Amino acid sequence: MRSTVHWGVAHGLPTIFLRRAAAQGDLQARMIRVGSRGTDDVFDLVEEIRSRGPLYRSRIGHVATSHDVVRHVLTSDDFRTGLPTAQGPLGRVSRWAAPTTLHPVEPPSLLVTEPPDHTRYRKLVTRVFTMRAVERLRERTEEIAAGLLDSLEARADGPVDLVEAYCAQLPVTVIAEILGVPEAERGRVLEFGSAAAPSLDLGLGYRRYRAVSRALAQFDAWLGHHLDDLRREPAEHLLGQLVAVREEGQGLSESELKATAGLVLAAGFETTVNLLGNGIALLHDHPDERARVVADPALWPNVVEEALRLDPPVLLTGRMAARDTELAGQPVRAGSMVTAVLAGANRDPEVFPDPLRFDVARPNARDHISFSAGRHHCLGAQLARMEGEVGLRAIWDRFPDLRLEAGARRRETRILRGFETLPATLRP
Repeated sequence: MRSTVHWGVAHGLPTIFLRRAAAQGDLQARMIRVGSRGTDDVFDLVEEIRSRGPLYRSRIGHVATSHDVVRHVLTSDDFRTGLPTAQGPLGRVSRWAAPTTLHPVEPPSLLVTEPPDHTRYRKLVTRVFTMRAVERLRERTEEIAAGLLDSLEARADGPVDLVEAYCAQLPVTVIAEILGVPEAERGRVLEFGSAAAPSLDLGLGYRRYRAVSRALAQFDAWLGHHLDDLRREPAEHLLGQLVAVREEGQGLSESELKATAGLVLAAGFETTVNLLGNGIALLHDHPDERARVVADPALWPNVVEEALRLDPPVLLTGRMAARDTELAGQPVRAGSMVTAVLAGANRDPEVFPDPLRFDVARPNARDHISFSAGRHHCLGAQLARMEGEVGLRAIWDRFPDLRLEAGARRRETRILRGFETLPATLRP
């Protein structure tokens, strides 16, 4: 009963509204609906929204596609995470009916909390993801990549799904080692992450909503058992340290501990899977650019930045105006939603000349906003960059004639953008 009510408020009613708004020509509603198909049509709609000016007013709220405006929304104290629907009668009904298991866009998740809680959570996990800490992991990441590619050698003459066999395995193995997840459990963690990825989206159908809810409940239960194991056998990795702080009566409450641990674990590999798949496809489809990297391997870090810019793992994010303010010369009332289209900011011609071109030597590729900005800047950005560089370089060094085959399929998610399957022949 409660799950049906929660789906109706959180997804059913928004779906009806989005369908009607899209039919009436609302560009934001069309962008949201097209995004779930996993096609490149979403970029055409982003450009159509851009043509309407730096801030598009839709029936849902405001949409920003310019680099300057998106960055302002993400860094200004005038905007915060959260949804207007959290208030009022519908908000009360939604909170009553919401599942009690952890959810990436429900408090106390780092994604939707603000200072001082956000500052406290983030401080406890930041040290694991500093540039110095990540560089210490580079050699181990190279070993993991080499091992995965060794296992692909025997299958090199036939088609293989690169997402399943490589793009997903590399980051999940790295983050699992960082967080002390036993090897036997890593497959389950990967399944949880993949099944729960649509939880970030608005307007899920009832069947998908139920599947996502089951995955989140299973992940919540698994995480509880894992944290109990760490209490019995303390460890020095991040989760072990968080548990120790919790046991000493400091730091995080039990729900905060699970939310933070779950988010770090899932986010630690989920978007990097997309980065690797998107990067492989871009390099495959642009052989001249690939040849430039072969001639100058020092370009590999910039390849990652350009892939993040042109085909980001996260398409957009949202913020709510905390007070009456002005944005791009337009008034924005308190409680209004502003959708910051990261993919639009990354293709802003005012910042990136010839923005639709994949250019591995683009001087300012790193100016993209794919990792968000401000206090919600991606905690694992340095880790993702390192894994992207190691993972892309390793597979193209090992299989320089790699050929993508027909049948590639994008994920049917509106927020995250990546491949669900990426069939390839490694040695044609």
